[in-house]
Amino acid sequence: MPYQIPRCQVVPIPDHQASFVIDGRERLRWHFGQNYPRPFFFPLNGPSGSSLTRMGHPGAPNHDHHQSVWFAHNKVVGIDFWANGLPPRIQQKEWLAYVDGDSEAVMAVKLGWYDGHDPRELLEQELIVSVRSGGEAKEEGAAETLVELQSTFRPTSEMLEFGKTNFGFLAVRVAKNISAHFGGGTLTDSEGRVGEPAIFGNQARWMDYSGPVPGDKVEGITYFDHPSNPRHPTHWHVREDGWMGASACFADPLTTTRDKPLVLRYLLHAHAGSANNAEAGPVFERFAKERPFAVTKSTVRNVMWAVGRTL
Repeated sequence: MPYQIPRCQVVPIPDHQASFVIDGRERLRWHFGQNYPRPFFFPLNGPSGSSLTRMGHPGAPNHDHHQSVWFAHNKVVGIDFWANGLPPRIQQKEWLAYVDGDSEAVMAVKLGWYDGHDPRELLEQELIVSVRSGGEAKEEGAAETLVELQSTFRPTSEMLEFGKTNFGFLAVRVAKNISAHFGGGTLTDSEGRVGEPAIFGNQARWMDYSGPVPGDKVEGITYFDHPSNPRHPTHWHVREDGWMGASACFADPLTTTRDKPLVLRYLLHAHAGSANNAEAGPVFERFAKERPFAVTKSTVRNVMWAVGRTL
């Protein structure tokens, strides 16, 4: 059989980046250069091709740590991994697998969380990312994108505490035009609440930020919390200025151990149109039924690690 190029690919590119491409079009890009205090994803492109996220706050330079889509936490045994300009850093230690396919592209990497003093990491984050199309295009050339993110946090000590805080673990800074304050966007949640005052600190299965994008269209990101996550449905930290994050430690601390590491699973849906809970509901139900990923030793020649769903 002649070789066929997979529809979905993870393409390593210069300057410590990896591009997720479906049908020849970039949907998402991973940045892991050590000149940044932590890795991040940018852009997350919507169906029309414009980025639905941005780097930094539109009006506050002291929020440059808001890097599109990123992992962080500001109370890891009391150490702040959230803000810029401090010694703690999150760095990619190695990539494990780039898996291309017709239905999804999958990346697995190991990240180290370093306090800035001890050369050994406080904890290791195994991050597995799946990028796939979100169903049929609503119009020509405008397919939606699903980004599934699974993180396993394993400490080097026997146990580690993530303290009570609004800030952590996965944060999303939307594009200026999508924010409620700086653009024409709207925040809504799975329970039908609208706007920051009604949503902030409350629990919901998912959150959505949608607004106008170039080309006189409306697009957005729905951010889903998996039912297996601790304290599901999660509390949400949201802002009218264009920010949303699932706050797993909003009410109480969380602990992770070497023998039973903390696993968190989230899904981002880059969609066309305004928020629609009738459409988000089935996406959530499918995500809820998905088995988690696992990294295993590969039995395939020239491939060290394999990534697949658990049985």
